[in-house]
Amino acid sequence: MEKPEGITDFSLIGGPLHRLGCRLGLVRGGSNSVALGLALGVFLWAVLVTLVLTGGGPPVSSLSVIGAHVRLLVVIPLLFVCESAFDPRAATFVRGLVSSKIVPPDALQALEARIARTARWRDSWLPELVCLVAAGLLSLAAPRLPLWGATAAHDPSRAVSEMTWAGLWYWTVCLTLFRFLLLRWLWRLGLWCWFLWRVSRLDLHLVPTHPDGAGGLGYLEVVHTHLDPLVLAISAVQAASFAEGLSSGTMAFAEVYPALALVLVLEAALVIGPLFIFSPGLWACRVKGLSDYMEFAATYVGGFERKWLGAGAPPGEPLLGTPDLQSLADLNNSVTVVRNMRVVPVSPRMLRGFAMAALLPFLPLALLKYPVAELARRFFERLSGL
Repeated sequence: MEKPEGITDFSLIGGPLHRLGCRLGLVRGGSNSVALGLALGVFLWAVLVTLVLTGGGPPVSSLSVIGAHVRLLVVIPLLFVCESAFDPRAATFVRGLVSSKIVPPDALQALEARIARTARWRDSWLPELVCLVAAGLLSLAAPRLPLWGATAAHDPSRAVSEMTWAGLWYWTVCLTLFRFLLLRWLWRLGLWCWFLWRVSRLDLHLVPTHPDGAGGLGYLEVVHTHLDPLVLAISAVQAASFAEGLSSGTMAFAEVYPALALVLVLEAALVIGPLFIFSPGLWACRVKGLSDYMEFAATYVGGFERKWLGAGAPPGEPLLGTPDLQSLADLNNSVTVVRNMRVVPVSPRMLRGFAMAALLPFLPLALLKYPVAELARRFFERLSGL
């Protein structure tokens, strides 16, 4: 989609870390920062493994340290995969608001002001500094957060000199940077919600009969579908924490179910919750559309009945093939579209994608309760009668 004339390109990617990635050549095309995420995650993990192999610590293949591997090798890259996929779709959505005249010409100046203000906050160093400080404070305020897993939590009574170099690296650098990147993403998601709320306050020209079934805002669903990597990342780190607790015996399998439900609710609030911002406007559009089209339909049907079923029906005019019947069918389709208009731009397809991203990381936990090898052995024993 071409850039509308007079409208600045919308983007949520920016800030000091992004500019650093651009200088290092790890950001391509202005928004593809996957290489930056891989570089950060692999570097932190490589240093950690090197310190473990040379300075001691739990085996790197132990299930009790799976959280460290997942945070550095899976979650951090996924955060950058998500921003690289999400940002171009968000820009396309904003351009579509203008090209489809959902934002009328007299509101373009207000839209441009909102884009400019979002860009200033996006490029400011202050939000990322706050995220970094908050990440550091979390490290100081969470003394029981595991260093390696549930079996080796940080004990504030221990002297720092008693900790291994690997433990210090993971505690002070890896976890702090991990939290910073996660808070940085949550800040951007909050900035996106603020922008959507400001756009929803404009005098939008929503069309109740729009084919997307959401008044012309249906592409917003496509935008939020690209938040699935963020959902996958959050679920992955939660599943890794559950695996650490289950393997160490500090967590019962029955405790996973309520915790999993809470994770799904929070992830749904992050990904699907912002789509409710336009619900009041979509509801008003649907109500007005039903009123207008029902009134129009009543007028048309009354005229159709008088013409074809009343006493003044045109003699000799063939009913078969008359355009009046086609118009009646088209009117019925239009009323049906308005009646089925969604007040939240969410479809079953989006919900299925969200569910897959949210639940997929938790599936391996079943192996801790139901050993596949043992189940397979018993199956073949029963099958063969041994």
